[in-house]
Amino acid sequence: MQSLTIALSKGRIFKETLPLLAHAGIRPLEDPESSRKLILSTNRDDIRLIIVRASDVPTYVQYGGADLGVAGKDVLMEHGGEGLYEPLDLRIARCKLMVAGPVKERPISGRMRVATKFVQSTRRHFARNGQQVEIIKLYGSMELAPLVGLADRIVDVVDTGNTLQANGLEPKEHIADISSRLIVNRASMKMKHRMVGDFIACIEEAVTSHG
Repeated sequence: MQSLTIALSKGRIFKETLPLLAHAGIRPLEDPESSRKLILSTNRDDIRLIIVRASDVPTYVQYGGADLGVAGKDVLMEHGGEGLYEPLDLRIARCKLMVAGPVKERPISGRMRVATKFVQSTRRHFARNGQQVEIIKLYGSMELAPLVGLADRIVDVVDTGNTLQANGLEPKEHIADISSRLIVNRASMKMKHRMVGDFIACIEEAVTSHG
């Protein structure tokens, strides 16, 4: 019997994917927030979920560790999307990828320094604008970088903008609108064509019905 493995990350994406899976008749038997298991069984013997870091979802799907996955467009832009199909915008976990900086500007002498974990997307954005910048890779607390003089700007995902505001920062430039996408391993699309196709159709119907 063919089976499907679906890669998801904890937190907002998992919570907002659950109603779409439920529409397709799939329910996890455990909550990843309370379970220590990284492989979760579902009510269907032929479908299981694996819980990985958000930034690792495309890699698991690309190399066949999972047949399908749900990943934010910000993560996919950074990954490059090699070896993946991206058949569906799930319209969940929406936010924006933005350049942000201090509300009270200081003059920038020399090359602008930009702190981000989105190195590739940041480089492409500033290159399109004809700007050479020095990129400083950070993994978190991005808003701190301009406050302590580590960077002139940050590039990060922005939802409400409250965190920026609380730290004296404001959006400066819009890079991309972000939402989560369904991604599919290319070999799985061929080898499990009917099962994958049926799953995509169910999820697409769920996205449409959820508005």
